[in-house]
Amino acid sequence: MTTLSQPRLTRLIDIVFPGDTNHHGTLFGGIGLAQMDKVAFIAAARHAPADFVTASCERIDFEAPAHLGDIIELTGRILRVGNRSLGVEVELVAEAPVSGERRRCGVGMFNMVAVGEGLARLGGRLPPLASPPERGAEEELRMVEMVFPEKTSHYGSLYGGNALAAMGKAAFVVATRHCRKAVVMASSHRVDFAHQIQTGEVVELAPRVVETGRTSMTVDVELWAENLHSGERRACGRGRFVMVAVDAGHRPTSIAATAA
Repeated sequence: MTTLSQPRLTRLIDIVFPGDTNHHGTLFGGIGLAQMDKVAFIAAARHAPADFVTASCERIDFEAPAHLGDIIELTGRILRVGNRSLGVEVELVAEAPVSGERRRCGVGMFNMVAVGEGLARLGGRLPPLASPPERGAEEELRMVEMVFPEKTSHYGSLYGGNALAAMGKAAFVVATRHCRKAVVMASSHRVDFAHQIQTGEVVELAPRVVETGRTSMTVDVELWAENLHSGERRACGRGRFVMVAVDAGHRPTSIAATAA
């Protein structure tokens, strides 16, 4: 169970695919804003079990572009809390997969307001924030995503194919950061799902490299669900993926010279 007033970083990591770009081949600003707002919502809902809506966003400046194929990392930190509203600072950073070069693309403050019965159950006011988490305070890579209706099956739970896609993306990110080369998925040893993940819940993925060969990396990915109203977390799945480093000709290449 999550302590309501515990300050936590919320980190969403994605990849800029062609459908996310504008005609310049960079991340479309509207997509970037939508991702930033999503992170602000998750951060707010993790702070208190209430329904939140976006009231406003303060000036957001886009300082640098995120290019096609970049890894984008969005981090949300709650900086202020009032009776019914709170402010979440969201930073958007782009990372070149092979070089590892990182550049801040934008930052903004999103003002979220609590509505509905959840706020009433809290006595009409949000719990205070003891202190904001420090920048970069994270022991391992953990990626979050919201389960919206378009990602669910006809049962109203996260569609298995979308869960597999999210796990594969997490394996790609951690393997790329490990070797700093182009990587592709070679195989999946096994994936087990233990529980359903419902609409409105947060998916959290925890990938880690558990084995390294000459050209390949074995990545273990844990899939967790988090109920934003109760704070309950449960392990919902686990998979093991083999990622292979490749050269410009799409041939397996050694990772020994670059692996961390």
